[in-house]
Amino acid sequence: MIEALAERSIQTFALDLVPRTTRAQSMDVLSAMASISGYRAVLSGAMSLPRYFPMLMTAAGTIHPARVLVIGAGVAGLMAIATARRLGAVVEAYDIRPEVREQVESLGADFVEVSVPETDTTSNENGYATAQSEAFYEAQRSQLSDCVARSDLVITTASIPGKPAPKLIDRTMIHRMKRGSVIVDLAADRGGNVEGTVLNEKTDVDGVTLVGHTNHPSRVPVHASQLLTRNLVNFVLNMTDGGRLTPDMSDDIVAATLVTREGEVFFGSDKPSKEEAA
Repeated sequence: MIEALAERSIQTFALDLVPRTTRAQSMDVLSAMASISGYRAVLSGAMSLPRYFPMLMTAAGTIHPARVLVIGAGVAGLMAIATARRLGAVVEAYDIRPEVREQVESLGADFVEVSVPETDTTSNENGYATAQSEAFYEAQRSQLSDCVARSDLVITTASIPGKPAPKLIDRTMIHRMKRGSVIVDLAADRGGNVEGTVLNEKTDVDGVTLVGHTNHPSRVPVHASQLLTRNLVNFVLNMTDGGRLTPDMSDDIVAATLVTREGEVFFGSDKPSKEEAA
């Protein structure tokens, strides 16, 4: 599709490449929709789980709270943590970016420490997580295995822009989980963080319910539409002067989201600097 757009000299922009900067927050479609997905992921998991979320003291005995593990503490992950805590669950969270620990703990979750091979960087200049080596992911899976096994609900949110989602949970890890446990894979549209995820389906894997739905924002249509409209309007207005569209390629947001222009493709590692694009 991108090649076809370039051949027709159509100027295009990808809204999922809006940088995670203060000035771009009002245009950040990905964050707006990810926030809804994180909220809906917990509700979907709670409805699929055959137990209560909160701790209850009853005449028939005490019901212990559900244990939730959130893997990936980006926008979706943080909203999932907050929602699970509001429902009364005990929440743990993990992210390859150590700088998010404070955000995780501020929401009442415990941050999971994992020792993995040293890496040059865990996020790029636009604030998105970067791909790591297979050795890194193997060490990660090994150390997260116990956390996954003791969880009633696991929500995975890890994705790498422009690349397949990293595999964070394999069949061996699923096999260790309690029967009736649930995994909600929010990266299903990029291949999934979980081995066995089926796109837009709910499946049973070794007694564990694996949810691969991708239409979470559409299940909150009123506010999803409001947020998306505001994001789009702000994005277009940023490229407008006197009522005319005049994209300024020296603008950080415009340059970061540029995909095709004048027959050329600017995407991924080949994306030009602000000066080159201008």
